[in-house]
Amino acid sequence: MPLADLTLLLLAGLGAGAMNALAGGGTFLAFPALLAVGLPAVSANATNAVALWPASLASTWVGRSHWRQQLPTLKPLLLAALIGGALGSGLLLISGEALFRQLIPWLLLLATLLFAAAPWLVRKRSTNDAKLWPLIHGSGAVYGGFFGAGMGIVQLALFTLEGHSPQRAAALKNLFSAVIYSVSSLVFIAAGAISYYHLLLLLGATTLGGYLGGKLADWLPAFWLRLWVIAVGSGMTLYYFWQG
Repeated sequence: MPLADLTLLLLAGLGAGAMNALAGGGTFLAFPALLAVGLPAVSANATNAVALWPASLASTWVGRSHWRQQLPTLKPLLLAALIGGALGSGLLLISGEALFRQLIPWLLLLATLLFAAAPWLVRKRSTNDAKLWPLIHGSGAVYGGFFGAGMGIVQLALFTLEGHSPQRAAALKNLFSAVIYSVSSLVFIAAGAISYYHLLLLLGATTLGGYLGGKLADWLPAFWLRLWVIAVGSGMTLYYFWQG
């Protein structure tokens, strides 16, 4: 592999791990980098998911103080995330390369708009819709299993809608993303959709980035966190619409 491609993957992996720990959107860096070095879109997405799996576990461990006490009440939502992640990754494998490439900009647009609208939506949410949250989180997990880009943004938006503080929402997002990454990674590995050469190049960088990002999430001001995610999401959405 040329040195330029190697450098691109390592930097993208470090940034992707940190971004996923902070607010999501790490795939906005890692997925285009994998495409840029020549991987097909479905394989790039599957390889990216497995590469970010250890980073999600690392950032989840760092933020465990925010969700550990709530774990018994989170079990229905975690089960929904597990099932949704498996369904979404299965849908990716059967969708085909052409359809998946056509969906990329629309999926990015959906994730970015949902995150940007979260403060307004949280004011409009009903206090009587708690029984719908497993279905809502399951739907978000289907999206995450199908397309990693924006999965963290979707999860963060959902927990923001539930009224959690930015730091707690980020920690819960990391926990649920870890569940979705775990099940989707196992599906992709079993299906043989991974490029292991590219995966090994990304793994160390994403794990280190996830740990550092988890530390940073506890003190980064919420305003700058939101602004960064919206800027990255908007930029990548425009880029993929332009590419299409």
